[in-house]
Amino acid sequence: MRFVACVFAFGCLIGFVQAGEVADFALPDVHGNVHKLGDYSDKKIVVIAVLGTECPLAKLYGTQLQTLADEYEPKGVAFLGVDGNRQDTLAEIGAFAHRQAIKFPLLKDQPQKSDGKLVVDRLAAERTPEVFVLDAQRRVRYHGRVDDQYSPGVVRPKATRRDLALALDELLAGERVSVPTTPIIGCHIGRERTVADASNDQPKVTYSHQIVRLFNEHCVRCHRPGEIAPFALTSYDDAVSWADTIVEVVDDERMPPWFASPEHGHFANTARMTDEQKQLVRDWVAGGCVEGDRSQVPEPPQFTEGWQIPPPDVVFHIADKPVQIPATGEVAYRYFVVDLGFTEDKWVQYAEARPDNREVVHHIVVMFRDPKSKARDGSSARGGLVGYAPGMPPCSYPAGTAFKIPAGTKLIFQMHYTPNGRPAEDRSYVGFKFVDEKDVKTRISGGVVGNRKFAIPAEASNYEVVAEETAPVDLKLLTLTPHMHLRGKSFKYELQYPDGERKVLLDIPRWDFNWQLRYDLAEPVTVPKGSKLICTAHYDNSPRNLSNPDPTVEVRWGDQTWEEMMLGYFTAIPADGSLADTRPKKPSPGWWDRLRKLL
Repeated sequence: MRFVACVFAFGCLIGFVQAGEVADFALPDVHGNVHKLGDYSDKKIVVIAVLGTECPLAKLYGTQLQTLADEYEPKGVAFLGVDGNRQDTLAEIGAFAHRQAIKFPLLKDQPQKSDGKLVVDRLAAERTPEVFVLDAQRRVRYHGRVDDQYSPGVVRPKATRRDLALALDELLAGERVSVPTTPIIGCHIGRERTVADASNDQPKVTYSHQIVRLFNEHCVRCHRPGEIAPFALTSYDDAVSWADTIVEVVDDERMPPWFASPEHGHFANTARMTDEQKQLVRDWVAGGCVEGDRSQVPEPPQFTEGWQIPPPDVVFHIADKPVQIPATGEVAYRYFVVDLGFTEDKWVQYAEARPDNREVVHHIVVMFRDPKSKARDGSSARGGLVGYAPGMPPCSYPAGTAFKIPAGTKLIFQMHYTPNGRPAEDRSYVGFKFVDEKDVKTRISGGVVGNRKFAIPAEASNYEVVAEETAPVDLKLLTLTPHMHLRGKSFKYELQYPDGERKVLLDIPRWDFNWQLRYDLAEPVTVPKGSKLICTAHYDNSPRNLSNPDPTVEVRWGDQTWEEMMLGYFTAIPADGSLADTRPKKPSPGWWDRLRKLL
């Protein structure tokens, strides 16, 4: 599932502290019971956690906070959750508490009688999750994150610093908090906004006229109920609630997810917003998020539910029973071998890998295993042409074009799971739609340009790895799919013609492991025999890379995310559109070439 990333921010404690103490408040929980800060006068410490029901980090840390509550409540510490999001109802807050197994009071923020302000506004809280630790005199002694285990796009096996726990330990020991403020990482609180009146000044940008169309084009495919995005953007109220976060991630070019430099290549599935579209979003929010004339709102886009390909002829699941996924922590890649049971060759025109549980499936790679191998991991793979990642379309080829699965082939599912704060199950699957061999005129094949003989030094911030392959026949390239792990920094495909001319096909200057995208060329690129496809990758193994699991170690090739890969997948057809086999006639021996050859 892809997460809406947010940048660091430091909060200020203003307005809420009166004469050095936090003012009392009264808020209802999901059962309608009112809780006052004064009700906890017998507690040595009170922790106020600002949470929201849709923020991915709030989901992860909801479970973590309950674990901390179980640990510290016997020591005289009370935990209170406060939800200040305008869009979160009591019913949704209750469902969130149930899913995340939160037992401490989770309260819906409301204006206080004394000053008409929300508690989150008194606190000057900015994001979810965000915690405030109050001592016995109800003075704020710690403010910031829970710990550093989770941040946008980063899931560490465990925290390297338990900031909240350390602050509690120091206060309980009668000591000053050594680190009283830490960076806040999370989603903007969905506050009520003072919406501009469109009738007076006739603003140039309104939701009903421009913004809804922009969101329909770029966002709602994922940002709609039941899809992978953490919140919907299918209504004006949705858009207003997330306005600040939307501007942030658009400015940071994290959303929509598209990482190819516009300077090189043309792609059929480009998702990038233009500079003009980005400015429309900024102008709309800066102008007060005006709704405009509702009659201008177009009909919502229609999406195909379920299979995005024609109904498949066969479907294969990763396992007979659901696979169990833990609530937290880092889950190593898991591999599942499935016997297809094919007694004859099959030609596939459509293929689609589908996650059973979108909330925890990061990506799927479906590979074909050497029939003679008994290995149950990626080392026996002979390649594959189908996978899943957020934003990646299924494989669909024109009439008369297909790829071949030989009899006796087995599948290897490589599954990458990302916990979301509660235990989960998954039983992902793949479907194939066949075509008769007599109707196949052109054979899809391809390969991968890669290098597995590298060693990224500890602390290296821009380590380069290069690989190349020579075209054995005249080809037409169709798709490019780079793959690296958490130290990945940039990736580039280049085509060097036999005369030495060199052309950039795809340049990704800022790699994002969370989006394993396939780049479909708008027009096939002709590759003459003898041309070289060159891939250049750079890696950041330094502490500056926040996704880095451990900058102190040398990193080599490996299947797991804390190791690294350097793969430049591609698909191609013969330049003459025939059934010719485009694979090398005399490939060099070794494991790497077995991986390189795709069927």
